[in-house]
Amino acid sequence: MATLTLNASDSTDEKDYFEVAAGVWGTKIVFVNIYMIATDNNQWVLVDAGLKGFAGKIEKMAAELFGENNPPQAIILTHGHFDHIGALKQLLEVWTDVPVYAHPLELPYLTGLSAYPPPDPMVGGGLMSAMSILYPKKPIDLGNRVHALDENGSLPFLPDWHFIFTPGHAPGHISLFRGRDKLLIAGDAFVTTKQESAFSVAAQKKVVSGPPKYFTPDWIAAAASVKKLRDLHPAIAATGHGKPMYGQELTEGLNYLVSHFEKKWLSQAKAVMLKSQPKLTSTVFNTYHLSFLIRYWQHQ
Repeated sequence: MATLTLNASDSTDEKDYFEVAAGVWGTKIVFVNIYMIATDNNQWVLVDAGLKGFAGKIEKMAAELFGENNPPQAIILTHGHFDHIGALKQLLEVWTDVPVYAHPLELPYLTGLSAYPPPDPMVGGGLMSAMSILYPKKPIDLGNRVHALDENGSLPFLPDWHFIFTPGHAPGHISLFRGRDKLLIAGDAFVTTKQESAFSVAAQKKVVSGPPKYFTPDWIAAAASVKKLRDLHPAIAATGHGKPMYGQELTEGLNYLVSHFEKKWLSQAKAVMLKSQPKLTSTVFNTYHLSFLIRYWQHQ
C-alpha cells in the first residue's frame, strides 16, 4: 500500500500526540483534535480527520501507534465541518478500502448535496469568531465512501462504544461514549477551551465551554445535547477543541455549563440582535425570550 509523503507543513520530529485513556490517543492539529481508538489485534478506528494538509501527520501518528501500512478499520466523523474532515480526501486516496461513517443527517454535507449555514462572526467575541466568515463552508463529496451509522447507536468495529445523537452544532452531530470507564469523545457538542478566542486556543486554557458559537446554528438543540452528555456523568472527556478533562474538574465544568447555558446564550443573543437591529423593542425581545424558554424546556 502506498504511503503519504510528509511535507514541511505537517511533519514533526517528535511525538506530539497524547494518551486520553486506555487504548485512546489524540493529537492537536493547529486548533482541532483527532482521535485514534485501538480495537482488537492491533487494529484501530480514526475519529475525525482534522484540517486539510495534515494527512501526513495523521498517518505518522498511526504508524507509530499501530505500525506502518496499517490503515484504520473505519473513520467515524462526529460531524462534517471543515476542521473535522479537512484531511479526509487525502487519507482516502491512500486508505483505499477504508469506509467512513457519519450520522444520516450529516450525509447531505458529506455527499455534496448541501452546504452548512454560514457562520456568524458576531457571536462569541474573539479573533476565531471574527475570522469565521473566511472558513470553508462548501460540502465535500465522498460518494459511496461514506455510510450512515445505524440509528440504534452502535458503532462499527467498536463494540464497547456507542454514539449519542448530539445535534445543535451540526444537524447530525454525534458524540462517542465508552461505558466501562465513562470515556466521552464529545466532538464539538461541548469543548474544553473557549474556541472563539484565539488566545485561549493558542494557550489551550482549560474551561468547559459550549460548542463553538460562530458555527452553531441551533442553540435549542445544542443546549439539550449538552445536558444529555452531562447526564451521562462522564469521567473523561476528549473534545474537538481543547485538552482532555477528567474527574471532578470535568463534572463541575459540565454542571456549570448546563446551569448557565441558557442565561449566557440569551444575554449574547440579545446583544447581537439589538446591535444588528437597533430599533428592536424590549417587547419583541421578551416575546423571543419566552419562545426560547418554552422550546428549551421542551427538550429537557
